[in-house]
Amino acid sequence: MIRRLLFAFVFIFSALGLYAQRSTPAKSLMDKSKVMVMDIKAEIDPRMLRYVKLSLEHAEKTNADYVVVDMDTYGGVLTDAKEIVDLIMDFKKPIWVFINSDAASAGALISIACDSIYMSPGASIGAATVVEGDGKAAPDKYQSYMRSIMRSTAEENHRDPRIAEGMVDERVVVDSIKQAGKVITLTTNEAIKYHYCEAKVNSIEEILKRNKIDNYEIDHFTLGATERIIAFFLNPFISGLLILIIIGGIYFELQTPGAVFPIGAALVALVFYLVPYYLNGLAEYWEIIALMVGIILLAAEIFIIPGFGVAGITGIALTVTSLILIMLNNDFFNFEFVPLGDIIKATFAAVGGLAGGVLLLFFGGAKLTETKAFRKIALTDTQESSQGYSVRSTEKSLVGKTGTAHTVLRPSGKVMIDENVYDAFTRGEYIQKGEAVEVIGTEGITLKVKSVKS
Repeated sequence: MIRRLLFAFVFIFSALGLYAQRSTPAKSLMDKSKVMVMDIKAEIDPRMLRYVKLSLEHAEKTNADYVVVDMDTYGGVLTDAKEIVDLIMDFKKPIWVFINSDAASAGALISIACDSIYMSPGASIGAATVVEGDGKAAPDKYQSYMRSIMRSTAEENHRDPRIAEGMVDERVVVDSIKQAGKVITLTTNEAIKYHYCEAKVNSIEEILKRNKIDNYEIDHFTLGATERIIAFFLNPFISGLLILIIIGGIYFELQTPGAVFPIGAALVALVFYLVPYYLNGLAEYWEIIALMVGIILLAAEIFIIPGFGVAGITGIALTVTSLILIMLNNDFFNFEFVPLGDIIKATFAAVGGLAGGVLLLFFGGAKLTETKAFRKIALTDTQESSQGYSVRSTEKSLVGKTGTAHTVLRPSGKVMIDENVYDAFTRGEYIQKGEAVEVIGTEGITLKVKSVKS
């Protein structure tokens, strides 16, 4: 009886084990591998860095099994490329790159960081020398930094580090591959020969087939509408236009106090300027605080402190400097690895926007009154007495009377004469609130006054 029971138990467990073995493959056939594809087909800059961050975050959220980078770029900003490399190296799942034409400069660095490299016929990888905005080679400290990154990245993925260095430095000699005087750029066949490419392929689907991935679904990552707007405003040219709107909005609000549109436009432009750079990690807290302090000092100079002195100069300096720094990937004034071209573009964007705002004040202010939009919200017609219009003439008797400045006059404001408040202006002088004034004339219903002390 015991033997029979033992035999029965062994038979049942064996049957269950055989069933599990047979049912597991059938279940795995139903599961599709998730493949996420992201494009690197533009300049490597803060916009591309943000796109890659969001792509890999999306891959983690969707539990993608593989990530494929569709690559075609001539490179870009070294600091942004290094951050992309760090993101790729830290990613837990396999990342393969499909070089669908060119992977030059920063594109070569990003490709080497991937687990596997595949190239289309006629593609190339290399030419990673660091250059400045004018196309000339950057100083050796930049080349040395790039060489070290290329070498360490190649070593991490078991590729020849000397070839990676040769893509940066024309002085490096690699036996049978290159002599001194030229940087390495490998064709598809050469990359396969020197183990910088796994295979020549024509499509992403062919890459998956070579890796025996037959049952899969492809998720091609694209930015949403909000992220596309953020990427758009990371452009230095757009930043310059936003600065112009900020300056112009503040000026027209000062000219027409109480008008909501100018200051509203300035605030919206400020938000569109700061938020994209902050989300992308460029705008640090201290840079934003410096900008706000600069604006506050300028406001204090305009509204509170007479004349133009230390507060105004300091406000301008802080505002301009912070606007430039917000666009640059500096480490608290450390610009060692910030390309000179980026510094020049950021400076031109900030200074150009401020200069454009000043020009708008001088030339656009007068033209504004001639536009159709202004005529819809302002009275521009002359109201002649022949048409039945009349004005109050009681102010004429006020000439020679004295009173006090009810508000600051710079040069226009309000004065109090005989317990009545009137609109008034000066001949250009600045009069503090509460200071004694004398009426010296009228224009319409507005009084022309001067300081009694003068």
